[in-house]
Amino acid sequence: MNLATILLSAAVAVTASVATAQERVTYKSAKSTSSYYQMGVQIAEAMKEGTDGGVIVTVEESQGSVQNVMEVRARGADYVFTTPPALIGLAQQGKAMFDGKSDPAFDTIRALFPIPSLTMHFVVSDASGVTDFSGLEGKTILLGKGSFGAREGEKYLGLFGLEGKVDLADVELSNAVAALKNGQIDGFVTAGSYPAPNVIEAAATTGVTVLSLDEDQIGQTKRTKLVIPAGTYAGQDSDITTTSLPVAAFTTTAMSDDVAYQLTKTFWEQREKMGEAAPWWNGVNEGLMSSITSKLHPGAIRYYKEIGYALTDAQM
Repeated sequence: MNLATILLSAAVAVTASVATAQERVTYKSAKSTSSYYQMGVQIAEAMKEGTDGGVIVTVEESQGSVQNVMEVRARGADYVFTTPPALIGLAQQGKAMFDGKSDPAFDTIRALFPIPSLTMHFVVSDASGVTDFSGLEGKTILLGKGSFGAREGEKYLGLFGLEGKVDLADVELSNAVAALKNGQIDGFVTAGSYPAPNVIEAAATTGVTVLSLDEDQIGQTKRTKLVIPAGTYAGQDSDITTTSLPVAAFTTTAMSDDVAYQLTKTFWEQREKMGEAAPWWNGVNEGLMSSITSKLHPGAIRYYKEIGYALTDAQM
């Protein structure tokens, strides 16, 4: 066998190895009852289909965005997680919920792509008679524990003059629909991209109203205004005006550039198809890239440069 034949055989062997290599990724999302968990499942399916089985994603349940960020300290190169971009800055600066919990691992966090924004839902049963925030006074409301929705819901009650005037139920958010149905609570607060599964279930089985915020209330929250179109939920005859918070998928520099590139490229190539099955993906477009205020992974940067997307200095 001459040298040329040997080199050709080696090249074929390497190509075959690459073609049959399978990358395994862990995707940490949210509680299994949330829309974000469902999104994780959809991303896993999209990655498998878009790479012909070359990338296999395992979806893990989590207690929320803060936990997802904290787990960076103990995770490896296969870790992908979701969180609002604002939390990355807080973690890297050791501020707010990360005060006293700084870790060098936080500086290795890099973004991949945006996903649907967190959308606030203040859900009350029709039986409660509540139609606006002032009507929550004296009612029993479930905020949940530890999640963005719980913290944001508590903040809104304070902003709107309801602190201490609402009974807060000591029930897990996963039990919200059952608790609403049996009259244990008058309403619950949840944050997830619309249409949110637990709100769909509550609207279909109990009959609910999702409260709208007025312009003054939206201004007080300092969040982004979002309109949930009429007809999104059973019995919803008019638009719902609420607030949202951008969310993105992140990993760390431990992930190889090639894997990060493949994840980012496949996500965008499969996004339209995902939108056909679940409408929350239709709101994800190039415009949401501006919500990512921290550094992108070099593998993701490679893809965005290929498609001609203009990155900011902060993202580089």
